[in-house]
This record gives sequence, C-alpha cells and structure tokens, in this order.
Amino acid sequence: MKTSLSFYAIWKKIPRLFPRYSRYITNPISAQYEAVSQGQDQLPEYFNFASDVLDKWTQVEKAGKRSSNPALWWIDGKGGEVRWSFEELGLYSRKVANILTDQCGLRQGDKILLILSRIPEWWLVTIACIRTGIVAIPATSQLTAKDIEYRLQTSGAKCLITTEALGSVVDSIAPQCPSMKTKLLVSSEGKREGWLNFDELLREASASHTCAKTRMNDPMLVYFTSGTTGAPKMVEHTQGSLGFRPIISQRSWLYTTPSDIVWGTADTSWVVAALGAFFDPWVLGSCVFIHNLPMLEKTTILKTFSQFPITTFVSPPTFFRMFLGDDFTSYKFKSLQYCISGGEPISLEVMEQWKKKTGLDIYELYGQTEAGSICSVPEGMKIKPGTIGKALSPYDVQIVDQEANILPPGKEGEIGIRIKPERPLGLFTQYIDAPQKTAATERGDFFCTGDRGVMGEDGYFRFIGRADDIIKSSGYRIGPFEVESVLLKHPAVAEVAVVNSPDPVRGEVVKAFVVLSTGYSTHSKEKLTMELQEHVKKMTAPYKYPRKVEFVQQLPKSATGKIQRNELRDQEWGRV
Repeated sequence: MKTSLSFYAIWKKIPRLFPRYSRYITNPISAQYEAVSQGQDQLPEYFNFASDVLDKWTQVEKAGKRSSNPALWWIDGKGGEVRWSFEELGLYSRKVANILTDQCGLRQGDKILLILSRIPEWWLVTIACIRTGIVAIPATSQLTAKDIEYRLQTSGAKCLITTEALGSVVDSIAPQCPSMKTKLLVSSEGKREGWLNFDELLREASASHTCAKTRMNDPMLVYFTSGTTGAPKMVEHTQGSLGFRPIISQRSWLYTTPSDIVWGTADTSWVVAALGAFFDPWVLGSCVFIHNLPMLEKTTILKTFSQFPITTFVSPPTFFRMFLGDDFTSYKFKSLQYCISGGEPISLEVMEQWKKKTGLDIYELYGQTEAGSICSVPEGMKIKPGTIGKALSPYDVQIVDQEANILPPGKEGEIGIRIKPERPLGLFTQYIDAPQKTAATERGDFFCTGDRGVMGEDGYFRFIGRADDIIKSSGYRIGPFEVESVLLKHPAVAEVAVVNSPDPVRGEVVKAFVVLSTGYSTHSKEKLTMELQEHVKKMTAPYKYPRKVEFVQQLPKSATGKIQRNELRDQEWGRV
C-alpha cells in the first residue's frame, strides 16, 4: 500500500526538514512572533486569532505566496462540497459577526451555546465569535433536553445556535432558561416560529466588520467537561491558551505546512476539534478538511482517503480500532503521510496492525480539556510503544506524589504541569463559578491532571490511567489500559473496557467487558472466558488477569468516541 514518494512529495517535505528556515519562508505568523517564541519578548497584551492569524493568511493568499489549497474543505459524502479560501472565511465570518451583534443583540463577553455537528457553519460561527469577543460554548448534537437545559442554566448563555433536528427539543426547555434571549436556526429548508433563520440572515448581512480588540486573557471558548466525577464543569479557555499557544510552540505535535491537508474527525464539542481542525493547522496555514461523517462507517473513511489528497489524519483511537482484522489493501492512500491519535491511549496492537496495512505509523497525542495538548510523539521522534511521548512546550511536565513532590524516573504518580512561579500559556483559567474545584486541581507548584503515569529516564511518559480508573486489588494497583491492550491482541476481542468490580475477599477485582470479533459470537462463553484469562496471564503479570469477563454487544461511549468506563463502573457497584 505504501508507495514511493513523488518529486512533489519530496519537495513538500523540505519545510519539515528545515523548520528553522521554513517558518520564515512559509509562515508569516511565526515570523512576527519569533522573539516571543524564543523568550526574548513578552507576550502581547492584545491578540485576536481571527485578525492576527486568519486575516494575515488572507494577505498571504492575495500576494500569491500560499499554496492553492483551500483554508476549509468540507464534504458531506453525498456530493455536497464547500471549498473556502482564507479570504472567503474572512468574508463569511464577518457577515456572521454582524448577525450576532446586530440581529441577536450580543456583545463582547456574552455566551453562545453552539450545538452544531461537523458542518461549515460551526467554523463560521466560531470564527465570528472570536471576531466579536463573544464566548462560544461548543456542545454535541447528541445532547438530551436535560443536558441542554443544564448547560443553558449553568452558563447563562444568551443565544443558542443549532439545526432543525434539535429545534423542538430546545423549545421544550426554553421556558426554564430565561437567560436565552435568541434562538438561531441553521436551516435552508424553512423557518421555525420563534427562531431567527441563519441562512436568510447570512445572505443579507453586511461583510463590513471591525474585529474586537481582545486581550490575551479574554475568554474565548468554554467547554463542559464530561461529568464523569460529578456534574459537568465549565472549562474556560482564552485567546491566548488556545489561539496563541500554537504560534509559540508550533510544530510541537502537528508538523504541517500550507501544502498539507489535515483531516480532523473529532466531534466539534471536543477540544481536540479545536486543536486538530481549527487553531493549530490554521496557525501553520494548512487546509482543514472535514467530512460530515454522520456515522462512523469504515468504507466511507477508506474512500475518503482514496479520493482526496489528505496528508495528515488526526483522530481518536476509535477510528483506528475500527479497522482491526479488516483487509483494505484495495484502497490506495495516495497522499496520506502522517497519522495522529488523541483523546485516549491507543494500544500497541492497533498501531502494529495499522502500520502493517498502510505502512504508516500512528503518533500519539495526550491532552486534556483543561490543558490542551500536554505530551506527544511528533513526526520524526522515535515511537516507543506504550508511551505518550514527551512534554510539549511550554509545559514542564512531571510525575508528582500526593504532596506535589517530584518523583524520580520509573516511579508511578500523578501527571502534573508546573504552574509556579508562572502559569504557562495553554492552561485553562478556571472552572467558571467553581473556585473550590479550580483550587482542587492545584497542589504545590503543579496543576494536577488526575491522570496517573510514569516518566522514563529518557523523558518519555507512560500513561497508566485516570486516578479514578485505577483498580486496587489485593494490594496491587492495576491500570485498565494495560489489561485492555493485552486483551486486544487476542483475535476474539474487537473492543474491550476494563473496570474494577466488587469482591468480598479482595475488595475489588479486574472485570473485562468484551465486544467479540466477527465469527466468535457462537463460541462457548465459558471456554472463551478461560482462554482470555490465560491469554492475559501469559502476556503480562498474572495478577492483572480479569477474574470476571462479560460479553456485550457494545460499549458505552461519549460523543467523541471515548469509552465511558465510569458508566460500567457505576453499573458494577450499583450506582445506577
């Protein structure tokens, strides 16, 4: 499947081979802030991603100094397609900015609940919010009425933007949400009573707009956490933490140029969508490619790789796991060069299978809603199976104990980011209206992620699991990911989630929820359970084997494809 590089492909790699010089040749954004990147100058007081990055690329386009790639390339898989240059992004986002201020009556600092899936309007509205200083709250279109009501009431959002699919749901809870003054409907099919029509307003809106003067620390995006340890919390990010950080730490995890086309598959409600399909690729002048992907369907993904010149793929492990055991050598990935997995750890088995079938490595990205990208294995750095790479600039990442003391290499502890004497650019500012929860994340000189890990002598980190996910059985501490990775090596296992389960003798034991591969559904479950247990005993320390195994049709997952172990854990402990 892997083909030899053409002259064009080799030529395109030159900026990657000489990044010190390519930033001046291909990227005026980094050149402008070179002194800041080198620590020779202070961070600017004012910054706006729309005017200071996107509009600068418009100028480069007009001067004929950028490749012919669009800035945003969207398809729906049914023949629908949008190709916008940076100039067109600027034009349409200014029109949307005028809609938000003139028609919706919103002002700088107001909040919008943005419930849109992977459609071009999400990108336009997000840019328009940045232009106006309005704070966007991305949310998944899979929210229930209760979820939407909670988010509106908690955030005090004055406007909600969504599609017809959620119109009646929003109307049903609107009386309980007095802060919401305006409802904006993205629909070309008609009107809905009590809603403004986005498409009609866009056609009529003025394209003349002056960008708001925003400070680096002004709020820009708010994300609701998944709520795995209580009610969802509001994570506040600023113009600097998401918009400016990739300028001073560019190519730390995403190594692309204006000639690259980056396909990010993350749901728009997830911070990885902001990292992989918005801020980081656009800082580098790359094309953001989006497929609507209403369903995760393997053939659609394979055809997309074959038909479009995608060079870089950023995706949760879910997408890579889908292809385990499949033969797709008939599909030719003509342009794909670089694959990145983020959101949760990816198993060695998946990485090996993907490499075998495509000739391409998978590079890991580890991060959090609160901190964005924390560690990665960028292109060119050696991949060490079982690790999540090294710390990303400007973070000083360490493994710490309960008192925030730095632990030596090889010792397990909590992954922490140093915040003293100076809080690094990239971290969230606060959990809004939850000062105690914000303070609880800080111990000593560190922001504590709640994730367990180990750092090696070489600076590579190994992810163990969420502190809440760690299984403590008969005095042993067992990370679920370790057991899952081993189980995935067995041909009978298509997907698996490992959690703790109550036990009268050991307190708790390892339990595996297993989705069987095709062809194994008729096997004896008792025999297969013993086979899987023996498999784990042989592949890793015997005390880690699952004493309980349950075969299920599917695993609970978030809208972003992450396995929700907390739901299975609650089920085991009778908390549902």
